[in-house]
Amino acid sequence: MHTVSFAAVLMLVVGCAAAPSTPTLLRQTATIDLPNVEGRFDHFSIDLEAKRLFAAALGNNSLEVIDIATNKRIQSIPNLKKPTGSAYIPQLNRLAIASGDDGMCRFFDGSPLKLVGEIKDLDDADNVRYDATNKKLYVGYAGGALAVIDPEKMQKLADIKLDAHPESFQLEKNGPRIFINIPDSREVAVVDRQKQTVIARWPLKDAQANFPMAIDEQHHHLFIGCRKPARLLVLDMDSGNVIASTPCVGDTDDLFYDPDRKRIYISGGEGAITIIQQNGPDQYQPVGNQSTAPGARTSFFSPEMKALYLVVPHRGQQQSQLRVYSTK
Repeated sequence: MHTVSFAAVLMLVVGCAAAPSTPTLLRQTATIDLPNVEGRFDHFSIDLEAKRLFAAALGNNSLEVIDIATNKRIQSIPNLKKPTGSAYIPQLNRLAIASGDDGMCRFFDGSPLKLVGEIKDLDDADNVRYDATNKKLYVGYAGGALAVIDPEKMQKLADIKLDAHPESFQLEKNGPRIFINIPDSREVAVVDRQKQTVIARWPLKDAQANFPMAIDEQHHHLFIGCRKPARLLVLDMDSGNVIASTPCVGDTDDLFYDPDRKRIYISGGEGAITIIQQNGPDQYQPVGNQSTAPGARTSFFSPEMKALYLVVPHRGQQQSQLRVYSTK
């Protein structure tokens, strides 16, 4: 396991700031103001064809729809009772939105989006993922479950039981597994989505409060963002063994793997985006921290758009906004 000291990360960050010849880590290309959107944000999804980005404004009880071609907000859906996440289903032109406060998964069609259906009794509904191959929707909820949903019929088909409330989870594309962060159990659970059962549990010993997650299927690596302490853990996707560990920004809630640039982007409420370079399958080097804003911990990376989108909450003089960073 390769471990990088926090002092080394600080030296890298200071070095980047001090050297005038060092290029900006991420180039900010746009700022989209979101007036009258209060409170913190949660997770995103995207409609690539129509160039729509969907941001869950949890504290505002709304979902904000952004046209990323023109960099303008085009719709705000109110009264969603703490929306936490969403998933866009291209084949149906349908958006599923989970709400943690009233335990609902609501479905919206078209442009502008209009309510067409809902599923109840998903207490503390959270992250949402769509399996395009098997045409199933997954919603993490309650004290420990993934709801399996038919998004066309808008019906719940089954529950996959877990030890505690699931946070971020990822579906592998070249296999049947779902990898799930379960911070209250200090573990990553592995589910076979065909058998709809847990097939492995990987305890995390180096760090806890594991919230965000991303996958590099080419190298069979799983990236886990932890808050206690603030670290990135790199796990082998087959054994669960920790391959690498490095410090990252605090209060992280989203992380993404950029397969083109071989980079990992980690956004945190501490006010930065940590960027880590993958120099080899088992070699990870911190590049530095891109300064953002306090509380800006949720983001979305689109490899197709070659852009990272970060939401900044309204705090004092800082207004609510969406920042767009080019990753080219």
